[in-house]
Amino acid sequence: MLFGRGSVSLIPIHLSFSFRSPQVITALSGVALTLAGIVTYVLTRRKPTAEEIERERREQLARSGRITDGTIMDTMIMEARNSSNSASEESTVTDHSIPTPQIIVYNYRIAGVTYECAQDVTALAEYVHGIRTDLPIQVRYAPHNPANSIVVAESWSGLRLSSSHPHQAD
Repeated sequence: MLFGRGSVSLIPIHLSFSFRSPQVITALSGVALTLAGIVTYVLTRRKPTAEEIERERREQLARSGRITDGTIMDTMIMEARNSSNSASEESTVTDHSIPTPQIIVYNYRIAGVTYECAQDVTALAEYVHGIRTDLPIQVRYAPHNPANSIVVAESWSGLRLSSSHPHQAD
């Protein structure tokens, strides 16, 4: 007899009777496997890069941020230009008479508090080329954290651009 009285049981007898039940052992095994799966997922999942986190922050502010008026205080200009472009590509892509900023320093005022911020726009060069620093700008900020703000994103721009390169939001 395979499962008669003389056979060896796979359930340990030193456990109390309530823990020797096959249903309890199956449930505990399922919980242990689930926990192992969760730990494996947490340890091996792909973490977002800094660029992805910043792009998501910009998009969140562009979707739901409040708008206020601001002023550009300073721009830091990229000095290195790619000289491998042909003359026809340069004339259609960029206008070299107006330099492309790398960082825009701006300020704005909310509820009597003046905020001075800077936005790295290196990844947004196509949206900030031809920026007019002599005109007011619009700033999008988070209502719960007014220091969290942007002046340009992939889908929104509060910048005034030169007339030859108007920004068209998607």
